Amino acid sequence: MKRRVLNLSRHFAWVIGACCLTLSTQMLIAQSSSLRVGIVGLVHGHVAGFMQGALNRKDIEIVGIVEGDTALAAEFRTRYHVSQNLFFTSLNAMLERQRPEAVVVFTSTFDHRSVVETCCRQKIHVMMEKPLAVSFDAAKAIARSAQNGNIIVLVNYETTWYPNSREIYRIIHQNRLGEIRKMVAHDGHRGPKEIGVGPEFLSWLTDPALNGGGALMDFGCYGANLLTWLMDNQRPGSVTAVTQHLKPHLYPRVDDEATIILTYPHAQGIIQASWNWPAGRKDLEIYGETASVLSAGRDVVRLRLGDNPEQELSSAPLGPPEDDPISYLKAVVRGQVHPSGLSSLENNLIVTEILDAARRSAETGQTVQLPVDGALQVK
Repeated sequence: MKRRVLNLSRHFAWVIGACCLTLSTQMLIAQSSSLRVGIVGLVHGHVAGFMQGALNRKDIEIVGIVEGDTALAAEFRTRYHVSQNLFFTSLNAMLERQRPEAVVVFTSTFDHRSVVETCCRQKIHVMMEKPLAVSFDAAKAIARSAQNGNIIVLVNYETTWYPNSREIYRIIHQNRLGEIRKMVAHDGHRGPKEIGVGPEFLSWLTDPALNGGGALMDFGCYGANLLTWLMDNQRPGSVTAVTQHLKPHLYPRVDDEATIILTYPHAQGIIQASWNWPAGRKDLEIYGETASVLSAGRDVVRLRLGDNPEQELSSAPLGPPEDDPISYLKAVVRGQVHPSGLSSLENNLIVTEILDAARRSAETGQTVQLPVDGALQVK
């Protein structure tokens, strides 16, 4: 009997060991194997940077590209030496044939909703270029689809990967400024036409239906995203906005200048979005009760304690998977990181609510009061 018990014990120990080895192997495979990704749309100018990065990496595999404009698809095929077999004109066909784990979206903002609704039916996760949606109604429809399909929806911003954005967040949450009183976000450049964006990008970026607006949507989303994050997803109580057409000969259908004012119980946020500045900029100014902090470029922050001289601080480099969108997408899809912060759906629902209210405020000339529970009601 003792020998039989001993043999059974050895047997179970072997089975458990084998199971642990299998699970460990599966975990290693999940961590090391390439993420299968489909690209949806080639009309967003940011797709070029994504393609250049993804094609030179081992942690991602592009398994399909969807683009209805065959001439544009052919241009990308030639430029990046991509096999014609990867190109599709239908999203459904690409999903069914290639079965990606996630898609990255480079369509017009208007098309984000339909892409998510299609992907949720096949349980495919989605990361799109900012902003989330052209309207708050569209954003809530995206959230419903994500919830019903049990998929992850992420929104990618350039500033998410700036080391100094994270440094400012740390400084604020270490209470080195005291309570925040004023936040100012500057985001803009000379204008999409002036900087030479491609015709396929310019055509929808300056279409009020496909972009939801002009500079207000294109650059206002950066400030709304960052300020919402710094305020730990607290929604503002009111939104007031002014937009202008300073270059109607270039942008007759959409605004090219926007200023948005957000009010919180003890703070104010100002978002300046422009297609009129002599040089591109993306930076922040945060003023607290006892100190202020400013960002400069991607890496440097300037901290000023009271009346003392500014101190220039270098931001610590970001580590994986928080250092770039590809690493982050893979970590989230593989379950290694819970989606939160700047890329999260929760944050970007609030961002879209702010932009939607800003557009209404600019149209009516009135301050828009936000309902207490508005952004979280997605049903």
